Amino acid sequence: MSTRLSHEIIDEAVTLLKYLGVPCVFAPAEGEAQAAFMTIKGDADIVASQDYDSLLFGSTNLVRNLAVSGRRKLPNKNEYVNISPELYILNDILEEYGIEREALVDIAILVGTDYNDGIKNIGPKKALKLVKEYGNIENVLAAIDKNIENLDEIKNIFLHPAVTEEYRLVWYKPNDDKLIEFLCDEHDFARERVVKTLNEINTDGQDKINRSKTDQQRTLGEWF
Repeated sequence: MSTRLSHEIIDEAVTLLKYLGVPCVFAPAEGEAQAAFMTIKGDADIVASQDYDSLLFGSTNLVRNLAVSGRRKLPNKNEYVNISPELYILNDILEEYGIEREALVDIAILVGTDYNDGIKNIGPKKALKLVKEYGNIENVLAAIDKNIENLDEIKNIFLHPAVTEEYRLVWYKPNDDKLIEFLCDEHDFARERVVKTLNEINTDGQDKINRSKTDQQRTLGEWF
């Protein structure tokens, strides 16, 4: 784990994805904004992220805790909570609360985002109530006599993020030799575990391909 991504970490992550046969897309700004854009275009089904910002960027579906399971210790407490994957469908959320995505962005800004601290003593429930009552964040701020610096710029980040359409999503079979060399020889991963996992991936993947040949229609779940 690292608190900061260096160019070396990024380059090695890209190399690992390449050897795994997984396509990599370079985002011009926020990675979650790019991923959300790809769901809007229909090139991806779900954004996997721990950050709810994906919904603010317009992701049609968000899954949290995809790679996190079991129990997690609460900060500064001797307590644990159970962790399991969570699926959020943007249209269902908007319909449930009777709002549009712009209103969802307004609510988030009132509570606080990565780009602003929010308004003191305003949580999600109160923010929802205020936005529905006054129509938008500008009217809310005028009514409560508060100000958020660079409000238009912050809204624009979520509603019109910098993204690219210059990408190709093509998957390939993992390169076993390169993966073993990269993980075991260069990064001291246990060779036995890497080889075992690669065998499972290759066997399971081939089984799914063989089964799909007898099906008239393949579903996304068959590949994962």
